[in-house]
Amino acid sequence: MGLMDRLLIVSNRLPVTVVRRKGKIYLQPSVGGLATGLSSVLRKYNTLWIGWPGIEIENSKEDLEARMKSEGLYPVHLSKGEVNGYYHGFCNKTIWPLFHSFSQYTVYNENWWSAYKKVNEKFLDVITEIAKPEDIIWIHDYHLMLLPNLLRKEMPEARIGFFLHIPFPPFEIFRLLPWRKHLLEGILGADIVGFHIYDYVQNFLQCVHRLLGYEHELGMLIVGDRVVKVDAFPMGIDYNKFENIANSPEVEEEVKKIRKKLGGRKIILSIDRLDYTKGIPLRLEAFDTFLEKYPEYIGKVTFVLKLVPSRTRVEHYVQLKKYIDELVGKINGKYGDIEWTPVQYIYRFLPLEKLVALYRAADVALITPLRDGMNLVAKEFIASKIDGKGCLILSETTGAAFELVEAIVVNPNNKERVAEALKMALEMPEDEQIQRIRAMQERLRRYNVEKWADDFIQELNKIKEVQQEFSTKYLMREL
Repeated sequence: MGLMDRLLIVSNRLPVTVVRRKGKIYLQPSVGGLATGLSSVLRKYNTLWIGWPGIEIENSKEDLEARMKSEGLYPVHLSKGEVNGYYHGFCNKTIWPLFHSFSQYTVYNENWWSAYKKVNEKFLDVITEIAKPEDIIWIHDYHLMLLPNLLRKEMPEARIGFFLHIPFPPFEIFRLLPWRKHLLEGILGADIVGFHIYDYVQNFLQCVHRLLGYEHELGMLIVGDRVVKVDAFPMGIDYNKFENIANSPEVEEEVKKIRKKLGGRKIILSIDRLDYTKGIPLRLEAFDTFLEKYPEYIGKVTFVLKLVPSRTRVEHYVQLKKYIDELVGKINGKYGDIEWTPVQYIYRFLPLEKLVALYRAADVALITPLRDGMNLVAKEFIASKIDGKGCLILSETTGAAFELVEAIVVNPNNKERVAEALKMALEMPEDEQIQRIRAMQERLRRYNVEKWADDFIQELNKIKEVQQEFSTKYLMREL
């Protein structure tokens, strides 16, 4: 894989967002997600990126498109109606809840499905215009599950990889989806299908077996006359970036400020996007249980709850936000006094430096989602702990729990157990903290985001060779 080889990254969003200010149009880098994760990888390849620019562009379209294409960005233009049906509808209200095993929140809507199909076809049109035979086409996530197969039909020889960044649910849940076979067939258009952990691989293979009848051997499927490989690639973080920021004098200063502000108390930190999959109300209740069970900690700890605003228009999220606000008020009213507020609640975006300062200042990170594909916050926390002090409490239902085995792993539904874990974390001897954190750091440093992407691309190239051998054998048999 040399620099000359082109890598086409296809995802719902481009790594830039088009913003309108005072009638002018600007490009600004997108926050979070895939773009930031992959920035170190992209420097290695001749990368083109295909995605939705996040806004409807009508006027001055040509000029903007030319500017984007000069930076290797190829926009897929979607109308408001398409965005509503495909993104706000099918992606956020059908696939997201179902794949996270929240079937009670899942809405099945034929019009949204039509919009999803149509948008996947729009992506296809943009790709087929620019793709060359030797390109590597890497399709990301649940927004584009039909795309690998659409592309396969247009370009039978293409190298196509697909990676799902969220959990893949067990058969009992996946089968609830009316369009279940279409999605499996869509994904199987890829040469290699990647998930974060083996649990999701197993779920996927079981669904393929039960719904399409394909047997697999060591994660290899034969689909028609092609070999498809299904495997786990746990996504890492840009480890050095977090370590370097954590080491900077600005962050050092900020850490001192935070500790001083919180009166030298022990800090429990929790960072999440506002989402029902994250189990935030349960986490607050567990903190309440902790203060009730261990009153000696009243006035001695501060729970910093940082939530990143998300999907502010969806009704479940509005209700969730209201419920969290009430819970925070209740706990603060029950235990707090003039000197001490038990829960410090931050509901806004924080710049990366401030975030890393929080990671460094925290004694305990409490990360207990009900369901999470991976959870990179846990990994960022570990990478930021340059002195090795601190403790991670992690939910067993995150993908990260399979790698971060030195964390205190809990069932997020067991509030008593989470309360005990908090006590254990706050009382853990320093040398044990350091030992656990250093072991996790070693692993994260080795398996960083670059290694993750390299492994995926390498496996994709390998499977192409296997296919070659396979089709030769196949032809010999026919003769």
